[in-house]
Amino acid sequence: MTTAPAQQPPEQGRLWHHARDLGDNPGVINRELSKRLAAGRDRRLTQLADAATRWGGHVPEDPGITELADLLETAAADTPAPPARPGDPGHTARPDDPGHTARTLLAGAVENLRAAARLGGHLPAVTLWHLQRAIDQEHTAHQQTIPAQRQGHDR
Repeated sequence: MTTAPAQQPPEQGRLWHHARDLGDNPGVINRELSKRLAAGRDRRLTQLADAATRWGGHVPEDPGITELADLLETAAADTPAPPARPGDPGHTARPDDPGHTARTLLAGAVENLRAAARLGGHLPAVTLWHLQRAIDQEHTAHQQTIPAQRQGHDR
């Protein structure tokens, strides 16, 4: 009868919790990812603060997401309704008019900011997605107002 050879313990250098390279260490990877997500969040908040200023908001020194949402919500409410077109039933503004579109886009940006604020720091990547969506919607809203501003200057 033959006996099986005794199992040798694995080498210390090959155990998963004894990483040779810092890049292999999950703690280092998570810390690096957290730093990048925090930097991305800060950049987006700065962009949104600039956007709120562009819409006439008085941005505090270190605004939070909720404060930026409030400022853009005010901007949406203050966005002038587009002029009614003669010939439209009841002379109402149409949904494809720049003022309506800008107001709708800003409202969407506010919704994304409120969603990011509800998440807090729990899901940083999802928070970044909501912040980026808010930036994109605000940018598009701003672009919608540029033709209207040019028409006002041409008169």
